[in-house]
Amino acid sequence: MRRRPLLAAFLALAFWLVPPQPDSRAWGFYGHRNINRLAVYTLPPEMVGFFKARIEYLTVNATRPDSRRNVVPGEAPRHFIDLDVYGDSAAYKLPRNYADAVARYGEDTLQRHGIVPWHVVRMKAQLTEAFRKRDADRIISLAADMGHYVADACVPLHTTHNYNGQLTGQRGIHGLWESRMPELLASNYDFFTGPAPYLKNPTTAIWATVTRSSAAVDSVLRFEKELTQKMPEDQKYGFEERGGRTNRVYSQEFTREYHQRLNGQVERQMRYAVRMVGAFWYTCWVDAGQPDLKNMPTISEAEIKRLAAEDKQAQQAAPLVNVPGHTD
Repeated sequence: MRRRPLLAAFLALAFWLVPPQPDSRAWGFYGHRNINRLAVYTLPPEMVGFFKARIEYLTVNATRPDSRRNVVPGEAPRHFIDLDVYGDSAAYKLPRNYADAVARYGEDTLQRHGIVPWHVVRMKAQLTEAFRKRDADRIISLAADMGHYVADACVPLHTTHNYNGQLTGQRGIHGLWESRMPELLASNYDFFTGPAPYLKNPTTAIWATVTRSSAAVDSVLRFEKELTQKMPEDQKYGFEERGGRTNRVYSQEFTREYHQRLNGQVERQMRYAVRMVGAFWYTCWVDAGQPDLKNMPTISEAEIKRLAAEDKQAQQAAPLVNVPGHTD
């Protein structure tokens, strides 16, 4: 009878010594790739042929911005914005123009606390110009990247300084919300969004997106804390084999109950991300004058070489030190 408390103590120690595997990528590989892929089907007939012919590129390269985070200076801040460090109602008070924001807060502060809404606006201008020039390689490359950043803006934990629960004793919640739940549950999600809408004011749209995400932070943290208090450690976590390694993960029981408490929040935000990515692509095309996308060249040899060179550089480069924000 005395062996059970000893076994429980051993298991508790093992769980404590092996932290849950962190994932600082919003949506993880699964989520980002599916968001870009599904966004293609929100496009009008005049666009969908061009994008469907390149859907594998859009899918695979949806995660490319994450691979640049720790090797390309200035990349990391493009994925998030710590709205809470700017005070009450920051989502409504921050300057919409990046130059105005720099004048008020300084470049260092903005880079430290993230620039995702401003960066999406910048990319909107770039993609519009690529459509105007009918530059097939640049269109698809920018569209893949833009899909990533727009999707990042739809993640609540990408709008707070407490991005991984590190300030509230909830470290690991980042990967739970963005990766674990979609990977386990997305096969039952409803991703029907209808056709992508035209965004009359893309700047307003992306700021409304981060405002919506920020409003969900409280429930993301609160429900996880309540469920943790209810569920013992040995039920909250488990171990799974991945890539030949044994990783500590949130248990399926904990993940499913967290999903229920959030009342489908992850599903709603993922669906919203699909709609917003499609909307930004569509808006860029319309604002470029709706150029004819038929008979455009496929992915060029030059683009394939560019991607290969970027991959090689990422593999060989020494990781950056002091990368601002959201690093675990």
